[in-house]
Amino acid sequence: MATRVLSSSPKLLNNLRSFIKPLNSASAAAASPLNFDEKPELSTVEKQHPIATTLHQPTTTLDLDDHQKLFASVPTLKLLRSSVNLGLASNETFVDFGMWVMNSRLMETPLLRDIVLKTVKHTFFEHFCAGETTTEAGECVRKIQEAGLRGMLVYAVEHTSDNAGCDRNLEGFLQSVEFAKSLPPSSVSFVIAKITAICPISLLKRMSDLLRWQYKDSSLNLPWKLNTLPIFTDSSPLYHTLQRPQPLSAQEESDLELAHQRLLKLCQKCAQYNVPLTIDAEDTSIQPAIDYFTYSSAIMYNKDDNPIVYGTMQAYLKDARERLFNTARTAEKLGIPMGFKLVRGAYMSSETKLASSLGFDSPVHNTIQDTHACFNDCASFMIKKIAD
Repeated sequence: MATRVLSSSPKLLNNLRSFIKPLNSASAAAASPLNFDEKPELSTVEKQHPIATTLHQPTTTLDLDDHQKLFASVPTLKLLRSSVNLGLASNETFVDFGMWVMNSRLMETPLLRDIVLKTVKHTFFEHFCAGETTTEAGECVRKIQEAGLRGMLVYAVEHTSDNAGCDRNLEGFLQSVEFAKSLPPSSVSFVIAKITAICPISLLKRMSDLLRWQYKDSSLNLPWKLNTLPIFTDSSPLYHTLQRPQPLSAQEESDLELAHQRLLKLCQKCAQYNVPLTIDAEDTSIQPAIDYFTYSSAIMYNKDDNPIVYGTMQAYLKDARERLFNTARTAEKLGIPMGFKLVRGAYMSSETKLASSLGFDSPVHNTIQDTHACFNDCASFMIKKIAD
């Protein structure tokens, strides 16, 4: 279960269109960061007995089929609101209309803007976001833990275009790790990071082009490339790169080194606090570079039976099963513990549209049943590896 943690700064409501866009599978947008000026308040019990939170563990096994017990602690009104929010978020027509409103000139009218933003804040924002402050986020994480679950903290920034912005985002990620460590033990499973937030998006596209071409032509030398795990299989989409790319320029290589150092600094912080880091996935145009960053850092920081860096595998992609099996087996041979966050995917419309425009089949499974089957196969493979 992922909990998005967002800021209480004035930019929050000024940029609420950012929170609407992720509801459409064809788009992704940056969201406001955490407000780290506020520290989570301890409850009265915690103030009197600080050790109490370290001893609290769920005492029963969570049964996802027992809906009555699962949602017993959730008020009926909240369940109804959640059902309505999810229903609206799954309605493509409604989402498109909402995006049109948020980007229209209607938002220039103060009264209408205030009504729209307050409506969004008390519906979709409250449903999908852990809170506006670290205090609210901490309380949300505690409630999740009491229900027998653990949260994943998402510092919701991405798609940065310059090094200055990447440096600012890195500081936010580092503080996210510190915040996760301040919460009750075992209440947070991962901190989620976006490579697009610490490496310029244009560079990720250039790197992905070069990595794809090297897979096609192994004679291509990439002097900047570090040791990594397999990124492609024969079924991976390579149509994004139809001609041999130019090598990275001196400036691009310099930017790459800066991005690499940012990620290593984040990995070091996670290793220091023993907080696992999951690198989130993006669309296939830049995913090769993201996998490269993920695997090269995993080789450095995943030691013994305590992996720090995890990847993300999107089961709606036709090559997901083969890539997962191939990468995991290679990591095992090298003695590198490698873990993955398994998701279905979020870019169905844009992936299909791009492939079609270039005259290729979509990289996404043709039916939801195929996606479910791929997800289940990947999950079974991972569970078996854990059991072994």
